[in-house]
Amino acid sequence: MYNQDGQKTISASAGKTLIPWMMLMPFLLAFVLFFVLPALQTLQLSFTDSGLTETHGYVGLANYVELLQDPGFWSAMLHTGYFSLLTVVPLTALGLVMAMLINRLSYFASTVQAIFFIPNILPIAVMAMISSWMLHPTFGVVNLVAGTQVAWFNDPDFAMPMVALATIWWTVGFNVLLFLAALKNIPQDLYEAAGLDGATRWGTFRYITWRQLRPVTLMVFGLQLVASLKIFGQTYLLTGGGPFDSTKVVLHYMYETGFVNQNAGYASAIAVTFVLIILLILLLQSLLSRFINRRS
Repeated sequence: MYNQDGQKTISASAGKTLIPWMMLMPFLLAFVLFFVLPALQTLQLSFTDSGLTETHGYVGLANYVELLQDPGFWSAMLHTGYFSLLTVVPLTALGLVMAMLINRLSYFASTVQAIFFIPNILPIAVMAMISSWMLHPTFGVVNLVAGTQVAWFNDPDFAMPMVALATIWWTVGFNVLLFLAALKNIPQDLYEAAGLDGATRWGTFRYITWRQLRPVTLMVFGLQLVASLKIFGQTYLLTGGGPFDSTKVVLHYMYETGFVNQNAGYASAIAVTFVLIILLILLLQSLLSRFINRRS
């Protein structure tokens, strides 16, 4: 399109199309530079025998073949799955129960909500320090209340459950907020109609509250599943992967392989394999969610 002086101008429709792309461009550039390119480079390194500071020749699928036979990797996978089992369902269920209790409060609901959410804003290093103090074998509040002197993080049987317990205390507040927001959006007319029909509390929860909260519950479950599979900081700071590697998870094993043993090629193969495993788990979780929604 041209103006009266013969200069080319941009039409209104073209401007409407161009503006969203201009606003998205900074994010797209950052996404490509800091995610896509590193991911492609990691995939490339996984086919090499590269170190931390030098790149060696291609070895094909040798790293992946070695990975399938690596007991250390599968042991780390088992520990990661164990941690997910200890945290995903409890964090989802506890967040729902706490949100329902807070939602019934007439007074100080905001204060109680803030109290539960405060641990979630703490840096992981602070959380690890507080958890170490609370579970200290000599002066920790848990041992003082229980009347014991158990070194929780030094016992292979208790180390991972205690890391999971610290994680639940640290992160459950975020789930409470999500469930509270969903509870506030449930139309009160549904509860009033159920009361007029003589519905019991269980019936009201089952046919109204749960049905309305099911999409949020599945979302929270998915978020917690991804977060649990990506665990690293808690075990690294609280136990260092011990005792006897009983809390060494996949990301910790990958970190040691790449930065301690300086085997970047094999560490990249671990990263690629772990991402594929997470994607497969998320696909199964998505299919299960669709199945639950169709059956209900």
